[in-house]
Amino acid sequence: LAGDRVLIRVGGCGVCRTDVQLIEGYFREYNPTMKLPITPGHESAGWVEEIGSTVPEGIIEKGDLVAVFGAWGCGVCPYCKRGDEQICPYGTWAGFGPEGGYSEYITVPSYRFLIKVDKKYNLKARDLAALTDAGVTPYRAIKKARHLLGPGKTIAIFGMGGLGSYAIQYAKILSAESSVLAFSRTEEKLNIARQEGADQAISVKGKELDKIRNEINQATGRKEVDVVIDLTGTEESFQTETSILATGGMIVCVGLIGTQFKTTLFPLVAREYQVHGSFWGNYNDLREVVELAKKGLIKHHIEKFHLSEANDAIGRLREGKVLGRAVLIPETVQDAA
Repeated sequence: LAGDRVLIRVGGCGVCRTDVQLIEGYFREYNPTMKLPITPGHESAGWVEEIGSTVPEGIIEKGDLVAVFGAWGCGVCPYCKRGDEQICPYGTWAGFGPEGGYSEYITVPSYRFLIKVDKKYNLKARDLAALTDAGVTPYRAIKKARHLLGPGKTIAIFGMGGLGSYAIQYAKILSAESSVLAFSRTEEKLNIARQEGADQAISVKGKELDKIRNEINQATGRKEVDVVIDLTGTEESFQTETSILATGGMIVCVGLIGTQFKTTLFPLVAREYQVHGSFWGNYNDLREVVELAKKGLIKHHIEKFHLSEANDAIGRLREGKVLGRAVLIPETVQDAA
């Protein structure tokens, strides 16, 4: 390989709701120049197979297990210089062009986008892969709201899909003894939230707002919450979230299932709500998440599929039948991943 590029033998690639949206054409509006063919897959991990000619000696070696940071920024714009390459206006993303993790190999444009994990930690490639999006995205979102959390406060996680089980764990780690509430329409996913330490798991399926508020009150002694992490992005969920948000509270929007949201202007202004977007995570966020995994502080809920079963995995995700994160694993590395 020429330059800083590195060839990775894929050990696992997460299947994301974004992949479904990519296939269905959701991103055409935002990137009309997107060209086919595209290899999906933006959350990957695996082993170094080949190293470019200008990669500094000693940084990585063939056979090293690495997590792939999938947002490949230009490196020189103000966003990249502050560390947020995932929002670089000139960069590219894994899984939105020729290079993607739904493959046996992926070429990463620079060693700068790799995080090496020593073998002594006994981490699996499939678990590292899930961390590079499902794991890091809720972590960044919760970090944005940490200053509003503490004893007597409440953080609510809406959506218990691939990101939700990680979000519950980070909320317990980062929220300084706040109450952690999980919200979902699916009882199986709420059970995972309970396993991960949610103080209360509340079903919103078919419930009126007053019923939801009463359940919050039973869990916390208040009918409102201070922070909401929205992992769904539906108009319905946003309406519920603004209706249970305390004065001065914050909603951090992560999910992209919907296309827009509406809210009543007066409470937004008069109660000084804060609404933040949070996109993916940056390289340093991912390093922090990997460190938590190395210390054994993160549990993974992985549903494995062969690479040849990619369409099955996409179908199950589209139908909401995946518990945790679906990860594609090439048949040739099934045992090692």
